[in-house]
Amino acid sequence: MKKPQEPHAPHHVRRVWGWPIALGLMTAVGLVSALFSDGGVGDMLAWATLGIPTFVCFWYGWGRRPRG
Repeated sequence: MKKPQEPHAPHHVRRVWGWPIALGLMTAVGLVSALFSDGGVGDMLAWATLGIPTFVCFWYGWGRRPRG
């Protein structure tokens, strides 16, 4: 009798936690950049890295209608 195959741990972990980790890292980079920058490229980096996770949260949290 064959045992059912279990999903490979690294692929499964990356599939479940990949985007949350990426958004968390972007947020951390944005916060550090906003804290230590004094205009110019640092502020643009902070706006981008804090804006993208905010947009994703609005898109998946409030922007989309539930199916059904």
